[in-house]
Amino acid sequence: MAVGARSGHEPEDRPDKPENVGSDGATADRAGTDGDSSRGGTGQQKPRSFWKELPLLIGIALVLALLIKTFLVQAFSIPSDSMQNTLQRGDRVLVDKLTPWFGAEPERGEVVVFHDPGGWLEDTQAPEPNVVQKFLSFIGLMPSAEEKDLIKRVVAVGGDTVECKKDGPVVVNGKALDDKSFIFPGNTPCNDEPFGPITVPEGRIWVMGDHRQNSLDSRYHQELPGGGTVSNDEVVGRAIVVAWPINRWATLPVPKTFDQPGINTTVNTAMSLAPGALGLAGAVPLVLWRRRRLTRGRTAG
Repeated sequence: MAVGARSGHEPEDRPDKPENVGSDGATADRAGTDGDSSRGGTGQQKPRSFWKELPLLIGIALVLALLIKTFLVQAFSIPSDSMQNTLQRGDRVLVDKLTPWFGAEPERGEVVVFHDPGGWLEDTQAPEPNVVQKFLSFIGLMPSAEEKDLIKRVVAVGGDTVECKKDGPVVVNGKALDDKSFIFPGNTPCNDEPFGPITVPEGRIWVMGDHRQNSLDSRYHQELPGGGTVSNDEVVGRAIVVAWPINRWATLPVPKTFDQPGINTTVNTAMSLAPGALGLAGAVPLVLWRRRRLTRGRTAG
């Protein structure tokens, strides 16, 4: 009797007993599974075609290129021989445009690109760019032919006194520059156009080409407003590397002569220390606040 009762009331979760059997012998569970799989198959989305994705990818690439050109790095082409042998005509340089956004100013010895302060390139006729050149310059892959930009080396900054007598070296704040390592071989520091002494106004720079006898730089524009100096606001950025052609690839470091002791004026030294001092002043309250929290935490524990 007990056996019969157990067989008449078998538990429903036995694995060898189908719960519902259809007329064709297929179980309802299996049918349901098949139904789900068929529904899942029809509900899956097919991957989009590469050609449909391509416009989106191009759009993203263009936006990124514009952001990079505007805020980070821009390519410029060297149109003349005024910076030989550091830069050759036709070289492509990458210019750092990011650090000026954080308040960094040009420093002695840097090679910088700057807009024409007014009157430096008035006799220079730029070739009319075609549509492709305009597009590439718009996204930063080519320099703009419509903008009048120059590239020179910063020799003196605001507050500096700079001069150069015939047959003598360039002197900044009483320190003679050893420029043989970067000016064009056979050139003199300034025999073609001696100058000074000149005190560079604050917020401006004095620039010279490395090919001294083939560079219409600050020396040749002293009759213009600014006395041949360039406003820091006109500086696009610092040229950091020669990117093209490949066999010309090189960084553009500051020559050691600009780092010699005593060349910095008191004002410039104080200004160079200012960011660090401000950072320290901001860090001290944060450290004290953190120590106070930790002390309170230990007391509460």
